[in-house]
Parts: sequence; structure tokens; C-alpha cells
Amino acid sequence: MKLWGGRFSKGTAKTVDQFGASIAFDQKLYKEDIEGSRAHARMLSKIGVLSQKEVDEIMKALSEIEEAADKGKLSFKEEFEDIHMNIESLLTEKIGYPGKKIHTARSRNDQVAVDNRLYLRSQAREICGLVEELLKTILLLSEKNIDAILPGFTHLQHAQPIRLSFHLMAYFEMFKRDHGRFADCLARMDVLPLGSGAMSGTSYPTDRDFLADELGFSEVSLNALDSVSDRDYLIEFQSAASILMMHFSRFCEELIIWNTSEFGFVEMDDAYSTGSSIMPQKKNPDVAELIRGKTGRVYGNLMGILTVMKSLPLAYNKDMQEDKEGMFDTVETIKSVIPIFNEMLASINFNKEKMLQATKMGFLNATDIADYLVKKGLPFRSAHEIVGRMVLFCTEKNCKIEDLSLEELKSFHQDIEDDLIEVAKIKNCTDSKISAGGTSHKNVLQMIETNKKFLSTLS
Repeated sequence: MKLWGGRFSKGTAKTVDQFGASIAFDQKLYKEDIEGSRAHARMLSKIGVLSQKEVDEIMKALSEIEEAADKGKLSFKEEFEDIHMNIESLLTEKIGYPGKKIHTARSRNDQVAVDNRLYLRSQAREICGLVEELLKTILLLSEKNIDAILPGFTHLQHAQPIRLSFHLMAYFEMFKRDHGRFADCLARMDVLPLGSGAMSGTSYPTDRDFLADELGFSEVSLNALDSVSDRDYLIEFQSAASILMMHFSRFCEELIIWNTSEFGFVEMDDAYSTGSSIMPQKKNPDVAELIRGKTGRVYGNLMGILTVMKSLPLAYNKDMQEDKEGMFDTVETIKSVIPIFNEMLASINFNKEKMLQATKMGFLNATDIADYLVKKGLPFRSAHEIVGRMVLFCTEKNCKIEDLSLEELKSFHQDIEDDLIEVAKIKNCTDSKISAGGTSHKNVLQMIETNKKFLSTLS
């Protein structure tokens, strides 16, 4: 007999039980469900629905159920459909009549909503901590490599010289925003739905503020209909996770490219690389590639929940059972990605000589030479055209601008003097970027110090 079976004259088909059951995956929420039931039982006692003796029995039985589940000694049953009814059935089996009273003034609809929020709240906090560790690693690498210079790229073509630490700190800013997104998501997630009932509230004089205090929520939801049908917090979490994975994928893509023989900017540590089953010479950046690949599954989970929710009428619909597998998968994916990426990044060997050598190709100093002419009084567009002709000339001669004689340089503009040689040096090109946020040594040190202070506010 189903716990809800009073209205039915026969049981559901076995195939329906199998098709509709969620216990195979939502059993992950057993701790959250028990936590919610403990708070609910205390609230029911406060309003006179349960006696203290009944509450004591319920608490003892719930602790026994949780301990058995922790040890893997609990068998959840498909016929009880989900984690909520499994816990309630186990409770009733242990203590009888008081166990049947636990569901007073609540519905599975507000139970699943509070379980999801409790679960995602703890996971989001843990993820914020993992991102903080990654940010510390990036800061350390930036400090260590402050003098390394490499080509900056646009369109994957040589653009301007930049510091390696400047490049790393760009990713720091991305992951810092990711941390902020999860923190923002946490704030909107921190709302108690329990006590909303099936969709319209309850006729019992429940104390939802008491429930919020018991479960550590900062506020109580204002509309019961919204409370049980809302999955915005889950979608927002999936969205933050997708953006985080996009940043990992971009970083991994660059490391994969930099690791090629053609670039040679980095060498992956042996501990974070794999070999080939047939080619003895191979050393593959499999960890970075797999992280790049896992981005797709996190995107898929976001698209999945958005599609589930896109046309659901209020309030709860069984479609919403599909919210959990993607949620669990995303959490497990990003919690595995962040630490392994952090380890891999910390172990990478940066080939600073190869990076610097690469700055000698592609006329990376062309913009600085144009700026030199502007400071001599030329309009920028005129300077741009003159340097463009210099580049064309050097391309045809297979040389660099700084290889040209003063006489050859003056043939492009009479105001060019010997001081152009200093301006055109790669290190000077990086340090000329004095505008706030630029790649000069002073600016990058300021970025590092500013973000050290940011990290100190999180601890």
C-alpha cells in the first residue's frame, strides 16, 4: 500500500513504479531529508502537534536511520518511490504511530524544495572554498613569473608582448567572478521553502521562522505557490557552474596549445600527462583535454533543467523530478575538476626562454613604434600607416624593424631617431603600458597586491 494509496482501488503497475521512482538517485539527499525532518518535528512539537516523548522517539529513530545510511547498511526501496517516503516509511517501521504524524503540515513538494536547497547550499560553499584555493595558486604563479614575457594573441596571431603573470591574472579575474557568482547564488538560495505545503500553505499554525532558524536559512519564502515550483536557484547554480567550466575550458585550451611542439611554452608534469599505446614518444595533456570535454556535460545539465522548466504551469509537476540527476552530476563534475586543475597548474613548467624567443616574431612592437611617432606629433592614423609600411618592408626583407638602419627607418619618416631602438625593445614595450590594468611590471604587481587583499577578505 502506497503512503498516498487511500484514494486508489488498485496498485500502480510495476513498470510505473520503476519508471517513476527517483530513489536510485535522490537517495543522495538522505542527510538533507533527515535534517529537514528533525527541524519539522521540533516545530510540530512547538505548536502542539507532537508531544516531547514523540519528538524524542522521532529524533532517536532518525539518528539510527542516518547512521545506518552513513555505513551503507540501509536498503532504500523502489516501491516507496523517493527519499522522502523511504525515510518516512523507515521511521514509521521503527516507532509506529508517531512516525505517521511527521508529515503533518508538509508535503513532498516543500520537502524536495528544502532538501535541494540544503544540498546545493553546502555544495556551493564547498565550491567557493575550492575556487579560493585555485586563486591562491594563480597568485603564487604570478608572483613567481613576474619577469617572464610572452606574445599576447588576438585571433591566435601575435599581437603585443605581455607578462606571463599578466596573462595568469586575467584568469584570476575570471575565477574571482566565478566565486562571486556562487556567493550570489548562495544568497538567493538561502530562503526556506519548508512549510509551504503542497502549493497553498497549510491550515496549521506553523512557525516557519522557527524552521528557518533551525535549518540556518536567513529568510522564509513569501509565496507558497512559488516556493514549491521554483527551481531558479538550481538553474542559477547550473549557470554559474557552466561559466566556471567555460573558464576552465579556455585555460585548458591555451595550455594544450602552449604544450605543443610548435609553441613549447609549457611542459606538463609527468604526473598530469599520459602516454600513447602505440607511439612511444607521446606525452599527452589528457587532464586538460578531459576538463575541456567535461565542460560539455555541465552545459548539457544547464540546458536540461532549463528545458524541463520552460513551459511548466504552476505549481509542482512530476517533470521537476528531472532536476536532480543533472544537479548531482554538475556538483560532482566541478568538485573533481577544480582540485585536479589546481594541482596540474601548480606543477606546470613554464619555458620562459621559449616564450621570450617567440616575442621576436610577428612584429609585436609595431603598436609601440606607432605610439612613438604619435608622441613626435603625428596623428595616430598616419603613424599606423607608416608602421604598416615598415612591417611590409621588413616582411619582404625577412627582418625585424629593429634590424633596420637609422637611414632605412628615416626613409619612412624623418622624425625617427636612434631612441626608437629603446622604444622597440620587448621589455620596454610591456612596461610602456602604464594605464591602469595594463601589463607593465608596476601594474601587474598592483594587481597581485590588490587581489591578495581580496583573498584576505574571504578567510
